[in-house]
Order: sequence, then structure tokens, then C-alpha cells
Amino acid sequence: MIRGFVSNECFQQAIEFYNYMRMDRFFPNNFTFPFVLKACARQLDFQLGVKIHTLIVKAGFDYDVFVKTSLLSFYAKCGYMEDALKVFDDIPDKNAVSWTAVISGYISDGKFREAIDMFSRLLEMGVRPDGFSLVKVLYACSKLGDLNSGEWIDRYIKKAGMGRNIFVATALVDLYVKCGNMEKACCVFDEMPEKDIVSWTTMIQGYASNGLPKEALDLFFKMQRENLKPDRYVMVGVLSACARLGALELGEWASNLMDGNELLSNPVLGTALIDMYTKCGSMAQAWEVFRGMKDKDRVVWNAVISGFAMNGHVKAALGIFGQVEKCGIQPDENTFVGLLCACTHAGLVDEGRKFFNSMSTVYCVSPTIEHYGCMVDLLGRSDLLDEAHRLIKSMPMEPNAIVWGALLGGCRLHKNTVLAEHVLKQLIALEPWNSGNYVLLSNIYSANRKWDDAAKIRSTMNQRGIQKIPGCSWIEVDGVVHEFHVGDKLHPLSEKIYAKLDELAKKMKAAGFVPTTDYVLFDIDEEEKEHFLGCHSEKLALAFGLVSTAPKEAIRIVKNLRICGDCHEAIKLISKITGRDVVVRDNNRFHCFSDGSCSCKDFW
Repeated sequence: MIRGFVSNECFQQAIEFYNYMRMDRFFPNNFTFPFVLKACARQLDFQLGVKIHTLIVKAGFDYDVFVKTSLLSFYAKCGYMEDALKVFDDIPDKNAVSWTAVISGYISDGKFREAIDMFSRLLEMGVRPDGFSLVKVLYACSKLGDLNSGEWIDRYIKKAGMGRNIFVATALVDLYVKCGNMEKACCVFDEMPEKDIVSWTTMIQGYASNGLPKEALDLFFKMQRENLKPDRYVMVGVLSACARLGALELGEWASNLMDGNELLSNPVLGTALIDMYTKCGSMAQAWEVFRGMKDKDRVVWNAVISGFAMNGHVKAALGIFGQVEKCGIQPDENTFVGLLCACTHAGLVDEGRKFFNSMSTVYCVSPTIEHYGCMVDLLGRSDLLDEAHRLIKSMPMEPNAIVWGALLGGCRLHKNTVLAEHVLKQLIALEPWNSGNYVLLSNIYSANRKWDDAAKIRSTMNQRGIQKIPGCSWIEVDGVVHEFHVGDKLHPLSEKIYAKLDELAKKMKAAGFVPTTDYVLFDIDEEEKEHFLGCHSEKLALAFGLVSTAPKEAIRIVKNLRICGDCHEAIKLISKITGRDVVVRDNNRFHCFSDGSCSCKDFW
């Protein structure tokens, strides 16, 4: 009966039956103790567990390896690792289960490095780990982002012939995904003889979270061809990929694969759907999902606040925060990230300072590095560069590349090359191989026609083998995502695309538009610069949208980098000439163009 209760996770009933057994004067044996200790561990009933330990010693079962391992597991799961290690050291014949119990205890205690070291000791002692211990240690590696340890464990798994174990292989895939190595994750996934829904989910979410949304969707379609029904976790990855690509039609189609009630009753799925709509610039639909959700937790409220902020609806974002307070929901770090982003989009410096200062004084939320980054961004855009710099110096933690990058962006907007050079030194020290740092400073020099300085930056990049990340834009038409790169001529409709660009260039020139050639980094003649600007990926995507969609249909484009100033002004005019609404989301913010205007503010 005790074992039956434990097997069915009825732990309190198991403990009650143990007490009945003792009241009936039956003495437990070495089969009873492991199950009762497991129940105590799951119920965190430390006092009863210690009494049972005493009984084990009195009864002479303290040298039984199974009883001892159960004791070890009990102490570890209750958070008493020192006691667990004492029990472990007393086990004369340690098996894989004993070692795994210690490894699991370290992981539960957040000591992932110690868990990996213990696994290494296990191998040195000649013990063959089982699938469970391998899954545990791979999880520890993924939590640390320790790719090196994960790779040598991967080699051991192959050598031991345990790669066919679906749980071990899935843990390996998860490790490589968490470490950002999707190539190796794909290799492990492809070699799996059988794949369950968890394996597919891990890969799809991995592609989505590692900046490979098209690959995530391709794998999802492959999964469908194999007649596997998606679960909520797969759909979160798919919706995330659609959000990244701005693929509104695909996102809606994917959401219809799920039961509507489940979407609106599950906060995780609902949040993913809200995020998809907001990142596609469709706040009306995001709001409808939000209103229809049955269980609005803090994460859901945060998603809609961030969504309104991202789309430039600042009053709505601040108004929803007022509703959060009225509902008695305690705001957290993410709530204030959304509010500060809203202030940044609208240039509300005083309101931003108020929210930032109230975090610790009113809401007992300690500002994190993300909040400092938002404030630096807000101050930098508002030409308060000295204040932003002072804020960085006053931070209680070391500033990271995002914080310095926000200040560098402000320097670029206001052409403060002196401060930008100082900031760049900090960025190079933090991310010496990040091409964006060099390119942004080169942009500053180019905008000020300091061609020699810009050339030095390019020379440094060449000497260090640093490659600029190529610009790429995506546009969805009829449920299919099309990808464009600068100067792209591989698309089947290239002739029509370039013909449309030539037609638009003539109309723009007649309207008085002059290309902003300062944004081209190279000291070449003006005519060549204009040609270079004319085939940026976002312009190609826009031209494709114009020739491929209905006359009044809105065009949505996503770019992996920041949209350049020339393209920003050009698309604004093209929107007026064609009478089309155009939404461009870059890696910085939304740009919503309509009839020659743009809702985004203080663009940089």
C-alpha cells in the first residue's frame, strides 16, 4: 500500500499508512524505508525523515545500499547537502543511483558546477552512469552554458553507445540549443532513431530563440508532415518564430491549430499569441486576445503593456499599468521594462525618471541592468548624454554591452563623436568581435564626413577578421515568408521588384526626395552611393510587397538590423506616393508609415 501510494504520487497518504503501520506495532524493513523516505522528501517532511534515519540505524539497515541511497536522496531534496554528503561517504558500495542522487541534490541547490565535478568523479571511479544521471548532468551544463563540458559528455555518450536513448539525446539537443549551437543540436536531432514531441519542441523553440525563425517554421511543417500533433509548447515556439518574422497570416493559421479555449485559458499560450500580434503591429487583435483571456496573470499584463509600448501607444501602456495596480497585482521587473520602453518611445524623460525611482522606493523592486539600459536609452535619445553617462558610472553593477550600446546609439543620434569613441573602447573590451560596435562608430564618422577615421575603423575590422552582419529583411505574402538581402537578385520576381524600385525612384525624385548618402560608409562618389542605398533589403522587400499584394493591403516588413536613415525617409515618402500603410520592425523598434508620416519618434 505504501509503495502504491508513492508510485501514484499520493505522498501524504503514504506517510499516514506508515504511521498506521507503526501504531499496529509492525516494524518497517529495508523495502519499507526507501518508499517512506521518498514520500518524506517529496513532502519536505524533514522531522519524520530524521526520525526514520534514527530507526534505520537502530535496526541495522544503515549499510543497505538502497536504504542508504534513499536517505542520501532525502537529505539532498530537503536542501541539506552536507548531511547528504556524509551519508554518501558512508556508503561502502556506491552505485550509479547513489552518485545520481548527489548530482541531483547539487542541481536542486543551484550548484551546477559541483554537479558536473561529481559526474566527473563518477567516471573516474569506473561507475557506468545510467540515462537519468546523464540527463541530469547535461541539464547542469545547459544551466551554466558550459559547452566544453557538454561536448566531452557528448563524446562519452557516443563511446558508451547511449546516444539512442531518447531522453539522453533530447537532453543533448537541449544543451546545444541553450548554448546557441544549433548546428550540433540539429546533428543530434537528425541522428535520433525515434523522436517524441519533447524533441521536436526543443528544436523548434531552439531555432526560434536563437534567431533562426524560418528554420523553426520549416521544422514545424516537417513535423506536421509526419502527422505529429503539436502541443502548447510547440505552439509557443511557432508563434515566437512568426512574431520574429512579422508573419501575421502564418501566426493566425498556427493559432487556429489549437483549441480556442485552451489558447484563452493557458497564460503561456495566450502570452505568446499576444506577443505575436504585437510584434506584427496588430494591437487591436492583441487587445482582443487579452480581453478574452480567462486567467490574466502578471506575465499576461506585462505582455500587453510591452506590446502597446512597442507599437508607440504610450498612453494605453501607462493606462494599463494603472489597471494592474487597481487589480492588486504587484508589478515586477518586466513590468517596469515595458513602462520605461514606453517612455523611451515617446521621449517622456520626467515620467521615465519617476518610474525608475519608484521601483525601489514604492514597489520594492530593485532595478536590474535592463532598467538601467532603458534609462540610458531614454536619456541618450533626449540628448542628455552627460546624465546618461553619469547614470552608468553610478550603477551598482558592472555595465554590460547593452547599456554601453544604448549610450553609443545616443551619441550617433546627436553626433557626439568624442563620447562615442570613449564608449566604443568599453564595448570593444566587452565584445571585441562584435561588428556592430565598429559599424556604428564608422556610421558616426561617415555622417560627419570623417572618411579617414571611418577607413581606420574598417581597417581594424579587416585586421581582426571581423565581418559585418549582413542586412536581411523578411516579408510575408499569402502565408509564405520571403527573405531579401542587400542587392538581392535571386528572387523569382526580381525583374518586377527592380522595375518597381526604378518607378518609385522617379516619382520620389519628382517629389523632391534626395537620398541621404551620409548613411553609406564608403568614401565613393554620390551617384554610386545612391545606387547602393537603392537596393537595401527593406526597400527590396517593400517593392516585392507592392507588386504582390492588393492595393489597400498593409505591408509588414521585419529587418534583422536597424533600418538606415535613408530607407526610413524613403519608405515614409513611398507610403504617401502609393497610399499604402507600411509597418517596418527592425532590431530597435517599430516604424509605422502611413500617408507620408511615421508614428515612431526620435529615430536613430
